[in-house]
Amino acid sequence: MTTAAQRTPAAGARRSRTPGQIVLTLLGAAVSLVFLAPLAWALSTSLKSETEAVEVPPHWLPRDWTGQAWTAVLETGNITNWLVNSLVVSVCVTAIVLVVSALAGYGFARTEFRGRNALLGVVVMAGLMVSPAVLGVPLFTTVQQMGMVDTYWGMILPQCAPAAMVYILYKFFQGVPRELEEAAFIDGAGRWRVFLTIIVPLSRPSLAAVGIFTFISSWNNFLWPYMVTNNPDLMTMPNGIATVMNSYGIQWAQLMAGGLLAGLPLIVVFVFFQRQIVAGVAHTGLAGQ
Repeated sequence: MTTAAQRTPAAGARRSRTPGQIVLTLLGAAVSLVFLAPLAWALSTSLKSETEAVEVPPHWLPRDWTGQAWTAVLETGNITNWLVNSLVVSVCVTAIVLVVSALAGYGFARTEFRGRNALLGVVVMAGLMVSPAVLGVPLFTTVQQMGMVDTYWGMILPQCAPAAMVYILYKFFQGVPRELEEAAFIDGAGRWRVFLTIIVPLSRPSLAAVGIFTFISSWNNFLWPYMVTNNPDLMTMPNGIATVMNSYGIQWAQLMAGGLLAGLPLIVVFVFFQRQIVAGVAHTGLAGQ
C-alpha cells in the first residue's frame, strides 16, 4: 500500500529551471542593477565630504564616512515646509485628476454623441503631443491674470489636464461588459448610480494606477511650480532642494543628499503600491500595445 509520504515528492526537491527562465532571471538582475546603480552612487556620494566627492577618478565607497551633507541640507533648508507643500499639491492634483479622468473616460466610452471620436482624438492627441514646456508661457499668463500666482491653486489647477489618464481609463471602460450596466438599468438604476456602484468598483486597479502615476508626476514636477511660485514658503520639494543647492554653488554631496530626500517618498509609494501599478497597467488594455 502506497503511503502519502511515498506519493509526495521530497520537501527539499526543487523543480529545475529551464534555460529560458535562467536567461530571464539574469536579464532581470542586470536591469535591476542598471536602475539601482544611480541610487547607490547618490547614497555613497552623499556620505562623502565635498572634497572627496569631486575627486578624479571617482570611487564608489567613501574613505571617510560623514553625514555633513545631510546635516547641511536639513539645517539650511526648510525641509518640513517643502514636504508639506509637495504633499498638498500632489494629493490635490491626484484627487482632481482621478475625478476628471474617470468622468471623461466613462463619458467617451459610453455616451454616444456627434463628433465624439473627433473630440476624443483632439483632446487626447493634443494633450499627448504638445509638450507642457510649450504651454508654460500661456499658462503662466492665464494664471497671472486670474491672480493665482504664489498660491496653491496656481500650482494645482494647470496640472489637472490629464489627457493620458483619460485615455487609460477610456480604454479600460471600453472593456467593461455592457451587460452589467444594462442589467442595472433594467432594475431602475440611473447613469450616476451605475457609474458609482458598478463601474468605479470594477475600475479600482486602473484608478489606483492612474492615481499613483499622477502623484509621482506631480511630485517630480519642477518647472511649473518654479515658474508660478516666488514665495519661499510655497516651494515644493524639488524647488526647495534646488534653491539650497544654488546658495552653495555645486556641492555634489549635498546635491545627492537633497535628491535622495526628494525621491524618498516616491520610493516608499512604489514599494507599497507596486502591485496596484502592475494590476492597473494590465487592466487598462495598454499592456500589449
